[in-house]
Amino acid sequence: MPELIDPTVRLAPSFTAALHEFIAEGGGTGDSGTDTIIRNYLRPGDEWAAEYVADVLAWRTTAPPGFVPFTTLWWAEGDTYLGRIAIRHTLNAHLMEVGGHIGYDVRPSARRRGHATAMLAAALPVAAALGIDRALITCDADNTASRKVIEKNGGVLDDRRGDKLRFWTPTAADRDEEP
Repeated sequence: MPELIDPTVRLAPSFTAALHEFIAEGGGTGDSGTDTIIRNYLRPGDEWAAEYVADVLAWRTTAPPGFVPFTTLWWAEGDTYLGRIAIRHTLNAHLMEVGGHIGYDVRPSARRRGHATAMLAAALPVAAALGIDRALITCDADNTASRKVIEKNGGVLDDRRGDKLRFWTPTAADRDEEP
């Protein structure tokens, strides 16, 4: 059964294969977290993964310039990398508009199997433990699949800003409370 785990070099071959799946569908040129990994880390072989894993674990307390601290977790089953979720500990002005507290992606070959919904559900208690009472989660207005994932996890549409929809989603902290 898939679970959230800390990024690990043990899954480097599967993670590398997933990044190549993203590239095959046109990824690597945008501004998503996966695009950034492809541009800044991916090199032939799997050796680059140790640098990435060390960096991403360090960013939980000391973020790179221009970023807020964030926790990245991988959705994995055994030695198979299925997806990635990033929980930003705080919001800056940019994240309040377009990025939100949580961003996620599922590797192309694992999509349409409920992984994104399950991964977000598993990550909400982590967000609560980080002190996030309600998580802002955004998606492109034309991304129906992502919108359904957010709504299945209790996300309530707040507004649309440009091409982004903004949802406030209860974390585990508020899920146990009476309405």
